[in-house]
Amino acid sequence: MVQDNSSQASFARLWRQVAFVPVLHSRWLTPEARARLTAKVTEAEIGHRGEVFLIIENALPIQAAYHTNARARAVDLFSDYRVWDTEENTGVLVYVNICEQSLDIIADRGISAHVSPTVWRAMCDKAVAGIASKKVEESLADLVDEVGQLLRQYYHLEQDPAGNELSDAVVFLK
Repeated sequence: MVQDNSSQASFARLWRQVAFVPVLHSRWLTPEARARLTAKVTEAEIGHRGEVFLIIENALPIQAAYHTNARARAVDLFSDYRVWDTEENTGVLVYVNICEQSLDIIADRGISAHVSPTVWRAMCDKAVAGIASKKVEESLADLVDEVGQLLRQYYHLEQDPAGNELSDAVVFLK
């Protein structure tokens, strides 16, 4: 997966979305795989006050694809799903766009005060390398686990309350 940091308008990006055939690229995301990834998110949230949120999207919405890259879409989804709206600003969105071959982490200001952008980028790069090796589910599970470890490092709890500010269920946007 490659990250398109360009926020410029792009006919190529728009054309990729139009030509994208989801059934050919997201076969790995079976209901069982989604359930395993959801369980991994639940596990990654144990022992800290943070929230991990995983969104997997087939393609950018056609109406936005010309003007919006995958990173901007991740930021929009961070807002739309209210990942920013946790008590201690410790929400972390892991966003995968299959068509754009992009993986981004958007972290709220609470955890971002402790973790540099280069750490987040290294985590993304490691996951992208695994995905390129056709280990998509395993790479995403490992990434979610790493995010959970970081949150535990900075927001550790001895007694983990039963409260969960965000759903652990993987969001799949077709």
